[in-house]
Amino acid sequence: MFSVTLGFVYKMNVKRMMWTELSDAQLLAQCAVDTYRASGPGGQKRNKTSSAVRLRHSPTGLFVIAEESRSQHENRARALRRLRQALYLKWRDELSPEMLAELAARSDYAVIRDGEGRLRLGCKDPRFWPTVGLVLDVLQAVGARVSDAAKTLGISTGNLIAFLQSDDKVWEQANHLRARFGLKALR
Repeated sequence: MFSVTLGFVYKMNVKRMMWTELSDAQLLAQCAVDTYRASGPGGQKRNKTSSAVRLRHSPTGLFVIAEESRSQHENRARALRRLRQALYLKWRDELSPEMLAELAARSDYAVIRDGEGRLRLGCKDPRFWPTVGLVLDVLQAVGARVSDAAKTLGISTGNLIAFLQSDDKVWEQANHLRARFGLKALR
């Protein structure tokens, strides 16, 4: 798990980590689960079974939907993955100035950067979404100024932009943060 590799991140993001580190059963217990019949293609069985799943996470108010499969179990598993991603994308934890000042120098943060000191994590890397959470937390802490966030993270502005662009939802959330602080959207 990412928190084992980056112990300081675990300590920094106590609120979000309370939820993302839970087992599927524990996280599901915190959710209101709705099942319903999804419309669209899928054969004769699709409109006869309630296989679509909507999860509403009570502590945060986040909700996610999965309705791709005809299997309710598969859709529930997809919805749980999406909920964890939504927690990293939309739930911001406050970082103190002390945490920001020491972040780039920490050896346990260095494990998510490559040999050249850049953030190059793919979406399938288990460290990707926790890193997204950390990067967006830093971006919020510096008023959504990309150059200041990159400096805090110890990477180049171009590398930070490339990391944010690696996933459409991450890019959208970064621009949402910038709009909250009255800054122009990144292109």
